Amino acid sequence: MKKRWIFWWIANIIWITLFAVGTFVVWTREVDGAGVTQTPALKLVAFIVLLIAFILPIIIQVVWLIVNFKINSNK
Repeated sequence: MKKRWIFWWIANIIWITLFAVGTFVVWTREVDGAGVTQTPALKLVAFIVLLIAFILPIIIQVVWLIVNFKINSNK
């Protein structure tokens, strides 16, 4: 396996782990940093904000995947 594929997989594992931990924190906390009690609606809003924050890394990973495929197809 090429180094760029190994780095791609490592980066994906890191991003998936960060997203999973963030999701766990959002759904299990009772009170947020401002002291507001979390209702299911507020937890959903916090999760959507977390999801929006992870859109850029997803886009970067997809572009990186396409580049890896293009480089492999040229060899």
